[in-house]
Amino acid sequence: MIKLGVLGSTRGTDLEAIIQAIKNNRIEAEISIVISNIKDAFILQRAEKYGINNLFISHKNKKRETFDKEVSTILKEKNIELILLIGFMRILSSPFCMEWKDRILNVHPSLLPKYSGGMDTNVHDQVLSNGDTETGCTIHFVNENVDEGPILVQKKCQVLENDNTKSLKHKVQSLEGEAYIEAIKLIQGKQ
Repeated sequence: MIKLGVLGSTRGTDLEAIIQAIKNNRIEAEISIVISNIKDAFILQRAEKYGINNLFISHKNKKRETFDKEVSTILKEKNIELILLIGFMRILSSPFCMEWKDRILNVHPSLLPKYSGGMDTNVHDQVLSNGDTETGCTIHFVNENVDEGPILVQKKCQVLENDNTKSLKHKVQSLEGEAYIEAIKLIQGKQ
């Protein structure tokens, strides 16, 4: 069983898919802690609903390295083996990335390397304005360079003529949870 730590700043939609996969024995994992830098982030409420340890750590008026060190201390206390970034709206410091090398996964709402560095609806807007016929999501390892870590899983979907930013976001988000589940299975297979 792999011990997961989740960092998130938003709703944590992908967390729901992972929780259900654990409950249904699709993956052998335990989510030991969910940490958010946003006090009222819904991801914390989602964790609470399932009895998962959750914690708010403020990043306000702190250097990136200071915040990351606080997070790292908690993750180590919980014996975390793999960190999942789920809507985590912060760039991780180089020391944090080095300390947790090959143990941090991020989901990006595009088929990287396309639209690397973009976030959320900006990515979907770009897909539409460029007339792309397919898009999707990427699970990749996190390193010091934003969205440039090795790719583990990609899931694709078609971009239809009547798609808009909202419908595209929904399509891509529906792939993200499955992509994370596949990525966790791949990592477990390598252990």
